[in-house]
Amino acid sequence: MALEGLHHITAITGDARRNVDWYTRVLGLRLVKKTVNFDAPDVYHLYYGDETGAPGSIMTFFEFPGAIPGRPGAGMVHRVQSRVASAAALDFWEQRLAAEETATTRAEGALRFADPDGLEHELVVSDVSDAPLTAHVAAIPPEHALAGFAGVRAYASDPAASATLLSALGFAGGVLAGDQRRATYAYDKPPEAPGIQSAGSIHHVAWSAADDDELTTLRAIASANGAHPTRILDRQYFHSVYFREPSGVLFELATRDLGFDVDEPRESLGEALKLPPQYERLRERLERNLTPLS
Repeated sequence: MALEGLHHITAITGDARRNVDWYTRVLGLRLVKKTVNFDAPDVYHLYYGDETGAPGSIMTFFEFPGAIPGRPGAGMVHRVQSRVASAAALDFWEQRLAAEETATTRAEGALRFADPDGLEHELVVSDVSDAPLTAHVAAIPPEHALAGFAGVRAYASDPAASATLLSALGFAGGVLAGDQRRATYAYDKPPEAPGIQSAGSIHHVAWSAADDDELTTLRAIASANGAHPTRILDRQYFHSVYFREPSGVLFELATRDLGFDVDEPRESLGEALKLPPQYERLRERLERNLTPLS
């Protein structure tokens, strides 16, 4: 039993229209699900990923219209790392982002930039055998497309406090490696200013479990190592358990046995507003109040 790297990463945006445009048109991801926050249905939950929304490719956002800019601090993930295939891909993205007036910073084997809300991204040249998870966009050559998550970096005041729990969950030397996929989880020294959970900040990171049986086992492991996991929650497209690891980052363990095509065909993923059954009675009001998206 091993967690298969990252399942998804969830952040906050203050502008859904701008968010959709940037992640689909600019970054070349596919909008694979347009739904609402299961705990607060007046808020969008937008999912982007490869052509099928495969675990390991999924970037998601809650929209809080007009939210003030957030700020990562201790106990928060501050950078999302995605794979690309080559240094030539970094060249392509450096030029493409410059054309979008997005500032970039080039480092050895990496390119850093921020989305319109200020969320920091880093593209890294892949050195693993994981299958690439890509979406198809005419303006982006397939060999340069984003190929799934490489990992995340978080701020922690005392990283050693998290070592026991992370080891029990299968992390080894900052790497979570399953049979098919892997991802890194690394810490940096936090800034002095406290974090602000708002637009441009990461809400939680989700790691990929196989099914409810594995989720039950992992939940028990987390509990035995000092975490306080929730019960298993039905998120329609996966089942989940949540808890904070000792450094403060909100973890989710999410199953990969369901998928985004349980309520709409793959060829039309993300086109219609899909609501959890318990909120269908609110559809008229939600469609009237949520930000219109095309």
